[in-house]
Amino acid sequence: MLETFPNPRPERDYEIEIVQPEFTSVCPKTGHPDFGTIRIVYVPDAECVELKSLKLWLQTYRDRGIFYEAATNEILDTLVEALAPRRMTVSGEFTARGGIATTLRCTHVAVG
Repeated sequence: MLETFPNPRPERDYEIEIVQPEFTSVCPKTGHPDFGTIRIVYVPDAECVELKSLKLWLQTYRDRGIFYEAATNEILDTLVEALAPRRMTVSGEFTARGGIATTLRCTHVAVG
């Protein structure tokens, strides 16, 4: 589902930050909805992610039973596979439930 396009300035390191403030999934333990913000910060190499395809792909989590930790890591893994970025961090900033808010940060750094 994810589409990419050629990086227009592959000779330069620059950072792209994408924020999806309406991320939803379902807690696999309780069945209750989880709400959060997914923040993707990356330095592209040869490819950049096309935003509409990213939005539609992130929406596929809406009805999935998945823990915060698994979702955030899976998002990073899928984006790294599709883009092979120089660096990428995916953060999941999840709203409070039962008085506890959770933020996760997963990072990838290309070797070489």
